[in-house]
Amino acid sequence: MDYFPILELHEEIQALVVECVAGNSFQDLYGLRASCKLINALADRRSVCHFYDVLSVLCGLNMPAELLKTCYAERNPSMIYMKGIQFFFTFNLQEEGLAFMKLAADEGYERAVYTYAMTRKKFWGDEEYFSRFTRESVDRIKKLVRSLKWAWGSLHGDEFRAKRTSSFHPLFLCSIVANVFLF
Repeated sequence: MDYFPILELHEEIQALVVECVAGNSFQDLYGLRASCKLINALADRRSVCHFYDVLSVLCGLNMPAELLKTCYAERNPSMIYMKGIQFFFTFNLQEEGLAFMKLAADEGYERAVYTYAMTRKKFWGDEEYFSRFTRESVDRIKKLVRSLKWAWGSLHGDEFRAKRTSSFHPLFLCSIVANVFLF
């Protein structure tokens, strides 16, 4: 297989490639960083942190706190989403948590769109964000939920546990738990 000469591209295009790779996975980004000094310098730019999917890192791996802070400062959608989940379901700060989830959903972060829509539906009967679901995104969320169905309950606040009834949609319940547990 022939290699693509990325260094022959304009620097702005190289930066876009690095950002796309950062959005794919940490492993890919660090592999790309190891390829040459120029790409490593592009990957060190702060704006690249906006494109990481923080939730794609395995639970057992510890992410450096500075990296998480940088992702939050760069308004990384996955980091904003995690803050929203934590505020809403763990600290019972519903208004603040919902605002964070909405920010991430408006950025197009798939898990945030799903969780925000289902939370609005369950707690307030609002179906505004349902139109943003695609068949493909629902299928991906179902696969995620099924792979993490062991993660029920230990990190939720008392108010959420009190609201938990048999009327919860199981897919919604598992996805919230899975997302909180990943945090």
